Amino acid sequence: MTKSQPLQETSAPQENSPPQPRTSPESAAPASPGPSMGRLVGVDLARALAVFGMYVVHIGPPLSATDGVASWIRYMADGHSSVLFATLAGFSLMLLAGRREPKTGLAGRQAKARIAIRAVILLALGTAMAMEYGGVIILGFYGVYFLLALPLVRLSARALAIIAAAFALVTPQLLFALNSLLSESVQQSINARDPLHRLSGVGVLDLLLTGFYPTITWMSFVIAGMALARLDLSVTAVQRRLAALGAALTVAAYGMSLLLAGPAALNSLAEGGSSSGGSGSMPSDGGSFPDMPASLLLTAGPHSGTTFDIIGSVGVAVLVIVGATVAMDRLPRLRRLAKPVIAVGTMSLTAYVGHFVAQSVLSTPAGTGTQGSWTPLIMYVLGAIVFAAVWSRFFRRGPLEYLLNLATKPAKHIR
Repeated sequence: MTKSQPLQETSAPQENSPPQPRTSPESAAPASPGPSMGRLVGVDLARALAVFGMYVVHIGPPLSATDGVASWIRYMADGHSSVLFATLAGFSLMLLAGRREPKTGLAGRQAKARIAIRAVILLALGTAMAMEYGGVIILGFYGVYFLLALPLVRLSARALAIIAAAFALVTPQLLFALNSLLSESVQQSINARDPLHRLSGVGVLDLLLTGFYPTITWMSFVIAGMALARLDLSVTAVQRRLAALGAALTVAAYGMSLLLAGPAALNSLAEGGSSSGGSGSMPSDGGSFPDMPASLLLTAGPHSGTTFDIIGSVGVAVLVIVGATVAMDRLPRLRRLAKPVIAVGTMSLTAYVGHFVAQSVLSTPAGTGTQGSWTPLIMYVLGAIVFAAVWSRFFRRGPLEYLLNLATKPAKHIR
């Protein structure tokens, strides 16, 4: 399948405000003392880049039909855009939970209730969309991520970073071992009793272990994003340390993979035509681990779901987020020019769901096809920018972000 994923609080796409001198709405809630405007606008820009990366995978030409710079763009979008979304999802979750100063007491309970409500809604929306578009829809997975992240929202950046690292080091091997025990008959038996699977084809087993974005390994990205949110990204020293960390993770992970697994270590699973950037774990069709050699655990291609892939992808996500933050902080002219693009990042849930609906309505060929034209992709990107720019001039939140925010209002009655 070719869909990679998405979104900020929906990827956590949620209640971000329009791209004007502001702090993002989620941040408008009790926040850390005086963060710079560029810090959150930079996060919105990173979300927009993740949206466009997703469009590249879903609508642009397949990797096999590209070369030169176009091939590099397609390769970088494959897998990395969905990982960037997941990392930003963790960041957005912490904005709701109090950002650098965790909410406690009544405010903390209400914040957790809001996150839980969002999680349930995303799970329901993801299930509904999966009925039409298949297991490539990431929203249901995000619902699970958010629920499992709730116990971690008050932890420090250091604790969260350690947990994320532990997940990255352990869960790919654990997933490989677990899936080796899940024979076809066992999976069919479990799925036959799962109402979610019967309804949409994406059940509990898919959400946790065998789906496109298995929770067991993808929580590393979410928790890494949560750790980032605990830091003051407006501080130059923090920016430099994170940039160095991101570069080190990227070089170390991909370099070690190449050294151990050879030249094919970084090949995209999309090249085989079976995943096209949609899978979130080594088995691109979900549940084919028993037929795969353990040597694949040494690879680091997009969506391979290995330790090297997770660490390298987190490094890339950190570099993108820090780079966007620095650019918005220090280049005011660029910030003004980028306002229409930033607007897309403030309504990533709308952009994500909207592009699926538009593809169906307009019968746009998917990136897994044989079409080699970039024109459909360019039209979708421009369409998203124009829509977001116009909408944000009149409304504080995107259409779906507004509805999602409205649905969480009952959380204020928690005592």
